[in-house]
Amino acid sequence: MVVRVVAERPGAIELSVEVEGEQTTAVAYTALVGPVVAGDPVLVNTTAVALGLGSGGAHFVVAVLGRGGLDEGAGPGHLMKLRYTPHQVATLAVEEAGSPHHARMAAAQDLGGTPVVWLPLHSMLGPAAAGARAGGAGRVAYVMTDGAALAAPLSRLAASLRGAGLLDAVISAGQAFGGDLESVNTFTALLAARVVSGADVVLVGDGPGNTGTDTPWGSSALESAMALNAASILQGRPIAALRISFADARERHRGVSHHSLTALGRIAMGPVHVAVPALEDEGQRKVLARALQGVMDRHTVIETAGEPALALLEREGIPMASMGRSVADDPAFFLAAGAAGVLAGRLAAGASQA
Repeated sequence: MVVRVVAERPGAIELSVEVEGEQTTAVAYTALVGPVVAGDPVLVNTTAVALGLGSGGAHFVVAVLGRGGLDEGAGPGHLMKLRYTPHQVATLAVEEAGSPHHARMAAAQDLGGTPVVWLPLHSMLGPAAAGARAGGAGRVAYVMTDGAALAAPLSRLAASLRGAGLLDAVISAGQAFGGDLESVNTFTALLAARVVSGADVVLVGDGPGNTGTDTPWGSSALESAMALNAASILQGRPIAALRISFADARERHRGVSHHSLTALGRIAMGPVHVAVPALEDEGQRKVLARALQGVMDRHTVIETAGEPALALLEREGIPMASMGRSVADDPAFFLAAGAAGVLAGRLAAGASQA
C-alpha cells in the first residue's frame, strides 16, 4: 500500500510504501505502471533490497493492483524497449520515420570532431558535466547506455544537473528508456546528441547500478567502453575519464582501476585522449604515472585540473557521492571525472593545447 508520495521527477515517483507491516521506500516508473497516488495498493518487487544492492537497492512498483492493463494508445513510436517482457514500452526513436528528427538523423554521418567522454561509473556524470561547462562547452548531453539501470528517470543526479542547467539533454540508448530522446543504439544516440540536441560535449556511460564480478572482463563498464570506438568511428574525439581511487579498499580499483586500464589497453581500437587529474600528492602522481606507462604508447595522456568542476558543483549545491564516499573521502575519484569534463570543454571551445 502506498502511504505517501515522497518526491517526483519526470518519469519517476519515489514513494513511501508499506511492505509486510513496515514503511519503506519504492520507485514507480509512470511509463510502465501509470500514475500512482497515496492509498493505491501496489505489487512491489523487493529483490534488490533483499540482496543489499547499492544504487539499485530500492523496491520497485510492478503494478497498481485493481487497475486494468496499461494502454496509452498506439502513439507515434514503434521502437519497443524492455522488449518481450511484461513491461515492454513503446517509444518514439529519434531516428525512426515518425520522428520529427528523422530527416536530420538520416543525413547525419559523423560527429564532426565533437568530444565524447566515456564515464566508467554513473557517479562521474556530475563532475564531468560541470567540468565540460567550466571548460567552455555551451551545451552538454548525456547518452545513457543500457548496461546498468534501464530507466533514465532513476538518476537523481541527472535530474539535479538538469535543474542546475549543467546538463541539457539525456538520450537513452538501446534498451534504456525515459530520456529526452530515445535511440536504437549508441551510434545513433551519439549522433542525436550532436545533430538534434546540439551538444558541444557528449558524455556517455551506464546509468546507476553497474555490475562487477571481480573478474578481468565481467563488468558492465567494459561494455560501455565500446562507446570510445563508436566515437572514433563517427569521427568524434573520444576522451576517457579514468576511474581513480586512493580510498577504495579493493586492490583492483586502487590507483587506476583495472576497468580503465583494460578499456584503454584492450578495448579502445583507436587513439583516445586520457585526462589525468593534476593531483597535489606526489606519491599519488607517481602511482598514476606507473599505471599509465603502457597507455601512453597508444593514447594521448593530458594532465588537467579537475578543481573547476568541483567548484561549480559546490556553487550549484549538488552533492557528490560514489560507493558511499564523498569528495572529501576520495578527492582523486571526483577530480578525475572533472578533469575529463574540463578537457572536453576546452577541446570543444578550441582552447586546448592538445
